[in-house]
Amino acid sequence: MAEIHPFKAWRPKADRVKEIACVPYDVINTDEARELAEGLPNSYLHVIRPEIDLPEDVDIYDDRVYEKGAENLKAMMRDGRLVQEDTPSLYIYRLTMNGRDQTGLFTCVSVADYDNDVILKHEHTRHDKEKDRTRHILTQEAHAEPVMFAYRDVDEINNMTASVMNNNEPLYDFTADDGVHHTIWKVEDTQPWVDQFESVPNLYVADGHHRCKSASLAAAENKGKNANHTGNEEYNYFPAVLFPMGQMHIMAYNRVIYSIPDNFPDTLKKQFELKPTNQQEPTEKGHVCVYLDHQWYDLKLPVKDNATAVESLDAYRLQNFLLEPVLGITDPRSDKNISFVGGIRGTKELIRLVDSGKASVAFSMYPTSIEELADVSDAGLLMPPKSTWFEPKLRSGLLVHTF
Repeated sequence: MAEIHPFKAWRPKADRVKEIACVPYDVINTDEARELAEGLPNSYLHVIRPEIDLPEDVDIYDDRVYEKGAENLKAMMRDGRLVQEDTPSLYIYRLTMNGRDQTGLFTCVSVADYDNDVILKHEHTRHDKEKDRTRHILTQEAHAEPVMFAYRDVDEINNMTASVMNNNEPLYDFTADDGVHHTIWKVEDTQPWVDQFESVPNLYVADGHHRCKSASLAAAENKGKNANHTGNEEYNYFPAVLFPMGQMHIMAYNRVIYSIPDNFPDTLKKQFELKPTNQQEPTEKGHVCVYLDHQWYDLKLPVKDNATAVESLDAYRLQNFLLEPVLGITDPRSDKNISFVGGIRGTKELIRLVDSGKASVAFSMYPTSIEELADVSDAGLLMPPKSTWFEPKLRSGLLVHTF
C-alpha cells in the first residue's frame, strides 16, 4: 500500500512565486534554459539548470555545475526568496490548461515503495541521466523537483480534495507565461490523507522516471554513509504530485525520421494499408498519420495475435512493424535517424521539419491512454521510449524538499 509523507517544504513567498517558479529541467535544453532565465535572477532555473550561470563551454556534467546548483539553492534559502514551513504539511495542486482542471496531492513518497514496486514504472532509465540527477540531489541535499504520479480514483480522496479547495484560501494562484494556471492549497491536518492512501495499492509513474531512480540511488548512498540509519530520515522520501487517473491527460508523442531509402514510399504502399487523408492526427487507436512529400496518409498498424499490453501499444506496433524492419531503427533511444516531438508542439512542427528538408517523413501518433499505461505497469512490462507526453507540466520551485 502507498505511503505518503508530509514534509516541511521550502517555498516562495506569495508575491514572488511567479518569478521563481519555472518549467521542469527535462523539457528544455541548456540553450533554452539560458534564454528563459535571461533577466530573471530569481528564476528556479538557476537551481535545476545551473549551467546557465557558467561559461557556455562548461560541460553540463562538470563538477562546477553541481556546485553552482547547490550554491544557488542555498542562496535562495538564505536570503528569504524561499522560506521553510514550520510543520510538515501536504498540499493540493491544481493545474488548469485550456479550460481543463487536473488536481492532485503534493506530498513526499517513499523510496522503499519505489524499490519494492508499490510505485510502478513503465520506462527504462538511462544511466547518464540517473547519475546526473543523483549528483544534483546529493550536492544540493534536496529534491528540487516533484515527480508526476497517477493512482486509480478514490471517491473519498476526491471528496477531501474538493473540501480543501472549497473551504480554504490558496497559498498560490497565478498564471504562468505559457497560459497554464497554477493553484496550491495547504493541508495542515495530514493524518486523514495518510490513512486514505494506505488503501491505495499502487502509484504509477507518469512523468519523472529519472527523478525517481535518482532519489533511490541518492537514498542508498546516504544510507551507506549513515551508521545510524533508521529508514525514517528525510532522504528516504522524495516529492511527487499524485493525480487520480480520471483527470490525467496524455498527448501524442510523435516521430520524425531524417533519412529514408529511395523506395520508402513504394514500400509503405506495398506492405501497409495506406491511403491519402486530410487528417493530420489519427482518429483512432491502431492508426498513424504519415506526412511524406507534402501529403498526409493514414496508415493502419498491424498487430500481433494475442498481443500483450505492450505489444498492443501503437508505439510498439510502429516500431516493430515499420521502423525496425523497413528503416533499420533497432534502438530508438540511441539511433540518430529518429527524433521525438511532443504533442504539445502539434503537427505544425512535423510539417515544418519535413517541408524544410530537415526530416524526410513524420509520424503523427494516436495518444496512449492512461489505462494502457496502467495495464503495462501492472503487468511489470515497459513501454517503448517516448510513448507518453503529459500535459500540463508541473511547475518547479513551488515546494522543495530538503534532507
